[in-house]
Amino acid sequence: MAAPPAYSLVATDLDGTLLRGDDTISDRTLAALARVAAAGARHLVVTGRPAPRVRPLLDALGCTGLAVCGQGAQVYDAAAERLLWSVTLDRELAETALGKIEAEVGQVYAAVDQDGVDGLTLIEPGYLMPHPTLPAVRVQRRDDLWCEPISKVLLRHHTLSDDELAATARAVVGSLATVTMSGPGTVELQPCGVTKATGLALAAGHLGLSAGHAVAFGDMPNDLPMFAWAAHGVAMANAHPELKAVADEVTTSNEDDGIAVVLERLFPWSFPRS
Repeated sequence: MAAPPAYSLVATDLDGTLLRGDDTISDRTLAALARVAAAGARHLVVTGRPAPRVRPLLDALGCTGLAVCGQGAQVYDAAAERLLWSVTLDRELAETALGKIEAEVGQVYAAVDQDGVDGLTLIEPGYLMPHPTLPAVRVQRRDDLWCEPISKVLLRHHTLSDDELAATARAVVGSLATVTMSGPGTVELQPCGVTKATGLALAAGHLGLSAGHAVAFGDMPNDLPMFAWAAHGVAMANAHPELKAVADEVTTSNEDDGIAVVLERLFPWSFPRS
């Protein structure tokens, strides 16, 4: 009889990790995830994307369970098409945080993800979407960003690097919000204390799973809390140096089936014999 799997929970980031650059998932990776399920383990998507931008990808994966969205601000039930849990970023605090950042670095350009399963992504004049495949609605002025409850604010600066902008934001924002960097051109403000780890812990607890039996895959600094929470953290070859520095191992890139490479080793008993 085959030994039980070492990990009962597989947590994967999306962009730069599970997804290739064209927003697709390779057949090899899909097969590896199917074998994880066959071994009795659970796969959870843990992403910075808000729930409305994750639903089509969950459909493509055949996921009917939970997903952690919005940098941990949302736990989404794909089967019921509803949020089991969500927390919003106070809009007055968000405006104050933006003011503090701009006092240090000059003008920044902002976007917001609205709360809810049908929330929109709103972008102010001057903001360029880092991921052109994600839908967004352009508003006329910054005040229009705050018309509905939001889960996070996305920031860009025309001359500062992502690392420079994130470092400055952390230095001046303090307890107003949590600052993360989740991808090229993607520095974000989310509710204070909310991270991928807090959302993943909630989802795992709902499923009766624990950090001690979790393996996590990621590529950016916003995955650092998830790596600290999980028993084993795997960085992609294309990952940010900060994440590679704390990873338990580094796999191949998202374009080269990096997740499948590791899952094929961790779940060999679920492979059909040739």
